[in-house]
Amino acid sequence: MMILLYISVGFLIYTSFILGMNLIDFKCLKNTIVPDSSEKPKVSICIPARNEASVIERCVTSALKQNYPNFEVLVLDDQSTDGTGEILAKLSGIINNLIHIKGKEKPNDWLGKPGACHQLSKEASGEILIFIDADVWLDEDAIPKAVSELSYVDAITVWPEQILDSFWEKQVIPLIYFALYTLLPARYVEKEPKWLPAFLRNKLAPKFAAACGQFIAFNKNAYSKINGHESVKDQIIEDVELAKNIKKSGLVLKMLQGVDLVYCKMYASNNELWNGLRKNFFVGFGKNIVFFLLMSILHLIVFVAPFFTFFYGFQTNSVELLIWSSIAIILIFLQRASLNYCFKWDIYSSFTHAVGVLWFQALGIQCLTDHYAKKPVRWKGRKLN
Repeated sequence: MMILLYISVGFLIYTSFILGMNLIDFKCLKNTIVPDSSEKPKVSICIPARNEASVIERCVTSALKQNYPNFEVLVLDDQSTDGTGEILAKLSGIINNLIHIKGKEKPNDWLGKPGACHQLSKEASGEILIFIDADVWLDEDAIPKAVSELSYVDAITVWPEQILDSFWEKQVIPLIYFALYTLLPARYVEKEPKWLPAFLRNKLAPKFAAACGQFIAFNKNAYSKINGHESVKDQIIEDVELAKNIKKSGLVLKMLQGVDLVYCKMYASNNELWNGLRKNFFVGFGKNIVFFLLMSILHLIVFVAPFFTFFYGFQTNSVELLIWSSIAIILIFLQRASLNYCFKWDIYSSFTHAVGVLWFQALGIQCLTDHYAKKPVRWKGRKLN
């Protein structure tokens, strides 16, 4: 039992170090200074939309209210069946710089979102391409600040401020950001880890890659160099693959957090939450079952076991168990509370971090069951695998 606690505390100390670095290195987009310059490259804000009737107007109207003089908004209706197309037709009829595109039938070897983004890129006339999801909405200064960042790098990705309402949203969604902040040093996404030998640095550089497809932006030349979304046409997690392609091409990607500027509400119900993450979860591990199971066991040891060992120590009057369990529980709380504070989330969910971990364990079982039963994953009426 003590061995489990040593593993838990050791892992938490290590990830606390990465979290501390990321809280410093992860620049907030709202703090970006927009220079007073006469040069304003044209921006194309590209929005793929399939069955987004409940959110598309909010997304489009926020995109159209930018404090930037030279931009267009393109929205592709990806063969929606819920009235999304009718809403866009109405809006485009009264707004000049809104371009409504009716999506074409996707080829069999393409997935829906990469195909929609590819079509948007072909219609866009901007020097800068910014792709946002339909469930995202923007503050009026989001685009000028993004353009300013793109004057220094080839591409940026912004992690939005997630709006969390339901109990399960508060338990689950922050764990996506938690994994990012505690496992991937943001500085090595933008710059190569100089401490690695050169032969390893070139090989491992693409491994230090992540992106959030809810807001990802490119200078057009960089987008063309990696062959855009065509290079990820069959990828479910296309945003991460784009990030890897950027790094493989020797281009520079920067990650930013979007608190107070970029907002997102990913799912409208608990059922959507389950199915939305179900489509990505196993794929995120490269469908490597051994790695998937090892990470599952590790998370149970690190984030769940200390609560059981604490109560066992209390019952058996084991001071050693109580001390080490308490250290682990305090570190878990401090890590989660730091992230919740950063993204303006409910501080109370810091006390129930283990609940979210157990939710993902249940999701993992579902994903493995789907895999062995060869059950296809579907999203918005389309088969994904």
